[in-house]
Amino acid sequence: MPEIKPVLMQGNEACAEGAISAGVRFYAGYPITPSTEVAEHMASKLPEIGGVFIQMEDEIASMAAVIGASIGGMRSLTATSGPGFSLKQENLGYAIMAEIPCVVVNVQRMGPSTGVPTAPAQGDVMQARWGTHGDHPIIVFSPASVYETFYLTIAAVNLSQKLRQPVIMLLDEVIGHMREKVLIPEAGKLMVERSSDKVPSDWKPYDEKGLTPLVPFGFGHFYHVTGLFHDQYGFPTGDPIQVERALDRIHGKLEKYRDEIILTNYIGHKEPRVAIITYGCTVRSARAVVKKAYWQERLPVGLLSMQTIWPFPAREVEALANQADVIIVPEMNMGQIIGEVERYACGKAKIVPLNRYDGEMITPEQILNEIGRWL
Repeated sequence: MPEIKPVLMQGNEACAEGAISAGVRFYAGYPITPSTEVAEHMASKLPEIGGVFIQMEDEIASMAAVIGASIGGMRSLTATSGPGFSLKQENLGYAIMAEIPCVVVNVQRMGPSTGVPTAPAQGDVMQARWGTHGDHPIIVFSPASVYETFYLTIAAVNLSQKLRQPVIMLLDEVIGHMREKVLIPEAGKLMVERSSDKVPSDWKPYDEKGLTPLVPFGFGHFYHVTGLFHDQYGFPTGDPIQVERALDRIHGKLEKYRDEIILTNYIGHKEPRVAIITYGCTVRSARAVVKKAYWQERLPVGLLSMQTIWPFPAREVEALANQADVIIVPEMNMGQIIGEVERYACGKAKIVPLNRYDGEMITPEQILNEIGRWL
């Protein structure tokens, strides 16, 4: 039996520890509240295990350094918050087009602009999806606990490596700063995607046949890396057929591996009259409500929590809309993910917003009161 070690840690520390456990050995970033502890933890731990920590001059340079380190063969991560996340978007788009794996952590603060650095908010949901330009795909995880933060960060690194795709960890300030127990298996027992050192001699960096491993520069293959549309060898092209193929390629790999990417959890009544759909720290209040309303009072209530918010769990939402009369969508913003819920519910259930944007958490009582209006 592998040893399971209970550890009390902060959400930001769990994010850093998850990354290190998944093989991340390079960090470049610029300190910004409420994400700073990710950088502090990396600065403390990476030198001890042969990794590299660099505090860059700004967020743009940080993202560029992470991309460069990844091309050089190091698993790489950066962390920031709202205004810094905005600055990373240009190079984030570059990494998506050039298919360079990396993980970007955004511990959300209340905005716009510098906003309230230490207040919880979920205002970056749409920026995470659409912040960079073009028809780009993206993977975004939104953990509801310190435990989820640790394991989703490992999943983020794994998927990033496997798909050669940037992955975003979108934390809430509450999750980043709270402390909880995390059960960590002994070293070597975690599911970590290993890089293959077996590369075919006819390797093409953007092979039309499917996924190809990233071969670090200096390891026997030479290729062109560009943010321009490119052919299967990486050279720029404006040929319409090649352009369309390139876009189909970067979207197609996420669609093909959808079942590995989209993580959700449902608890409550099998055929709820009133359902809740939410993500991040708001799951914690919603879970408390379902425990009281369904497990104690047997009311027809259920909760779909989304660990993956992009790509959006469309099938899961549509299936729930076929069961429920009403779906409540609590969010700590003025309404962002609710538009996607409405889109995929297809009018089969009434969609009700529950928003709070004053820097405070949505409480179980608020959700319970809303449920009471519909039962």
